[in-house]
Amino acid sequence: MTERRSVAIHVPVLARVEGEGALDLRIEQGDIAELRLRIFEPPRFFEKFLEGRHYTEIPDMVARICGICPVAYQVTAAQALEDLFGIELDPWARAMRRVFYCGEWIQSHSLHIHLLAAPDFFGCGSAIELARIAPDEVRRGLRIQGLGNELMDLFGARSVHPVGVRIGGFHGAPSLARIRDMRDKLRTALPEAEALIRWAAAIPVPQDDQAFVSVATQNSSDYAIERGEIGTSDGLRIGAEAFDAHFAERHEPHSTALFSTYHGQPYLVGPLARLNLNHAHLPDAIRVLLADIGFVLPSRNLFHSLLARAVEIWLALYEALRLLDGYRMPDSSWVPATPRAGVAIGCTEAPRGLLWHRYEMDDAGCVVNARIVPPTSQNQGRIEEDLRLSLLNFGLDHPDDALRLHCEKVIRNYDPCISCATHFLRMNVART
Repeated sequence: MTERRSVAIHVPVLARVEGEGALDLRIEQGDIAELRLRIFEPPRFFEKFLEGRHYTEIPDMVARICGICPVAYQVTAAQALEDLFGIELDPWARAMRRVFYCGEWIQSHSLHIHLLAAPDFFGCGSAIELARIAPDEVRRGLRIQGLGNELMDLFGARSVHPVGVRIGGFHGAPSLARIRDMRDKLRTALPEAEALIRWAAAIPVPQDDQAFVSVATQNSSDYAIERGEIGTSDGLRIGAEAFDAHFAERHEPHSTALFSTYHGQPYLVGPLARLNLNHAHLPDAIRVLLADIGFVLPSRNLFHSLLARAVEIWLALYEALRLLDGYRMPDSSWVPATPRAGVAIGCTEAPRGLLWHRYEMDDAGCVVNARIVPPTSQNQGRIEEDLRLSLLNFGLDHPDDALRLHCEKVIRNYDPCISCATHFLRMNVART
């Protein structure tokens, strides 16, 4: 008879994730007695920093929330305020916002695949180790990531904390010569992205079937990136303003970020959730490729998230090229704004999932109150649930090191951006 042991596993600092977090796992008599994803990075109070700021400052300020996905924060804030102010973007600006966002998806997804997640599936402790056994694949990934950075720089004036977005459009428009150069690079990258998808599909991943609710933005005509209603895999379809009627945040003692629930249950946001809900809007070429590699959607295996990111890299390259093929120099890269008091709400799809912003504005165009719900805080409950189910499927009788590695693999699979998540405002203090 197998002895049922007691195990205590503590991962004090999670490696290959953005930010600082830890994991506590306790197994007693063959059952999981405690499992906590602890986020202990200090709260950053970004919403409080925004109070009193003029609307013209908001895009550049929220870009500082994350060095990996600043475009998501800029575009979400800008579009929320533009909707409140009654601004109708020029079609040029609307299309180029999508291109700008595609650059962020490309660089963020490629970074995650090659530097953070893939080493787990090859028994490597780092991307440097992975480069020794798959040098061509890692070089390809870095080239694709670099192209994403170039695309962000094209419209943002720089790739880290870009400054090109303004309320009403962009501060400037790239020249036709720069656009022609970018189009050539995008065409060259598309076959590389296809090769990346085939490589990612060939990586052996655990077969871990789970039931979960996918949440992502949806459009009737295209694959939602920078705009859309909020949809769920159980049939909900709402505008961003109805978010609070269906989603709630709560504080857990072991986390400095809020946990989110949908109708009281954890849910999934991110690339796999998007593919599950939006795969019908993929271009025919990529749908043929997915059929060829046997990737069936919707998927209930969270370990397909790496492959989902590779698919979205191809999609982002394709979309950017499609939109830039029709590029023209605009008469003006922005339209004027007239501020008004009210509530501005918007959501977009950051690389890691749904990003929701809400701003109360006064009639001078200054922020009275701000609230931001980032993807990682929405995924926290799902990560803990996934850890529990995945560990039971994996088997609790494995050696401690194997259990620890499996847990880290599950967490990294979500590509958590912990620093993004730790800027809530609710704090309870008890003194004796």
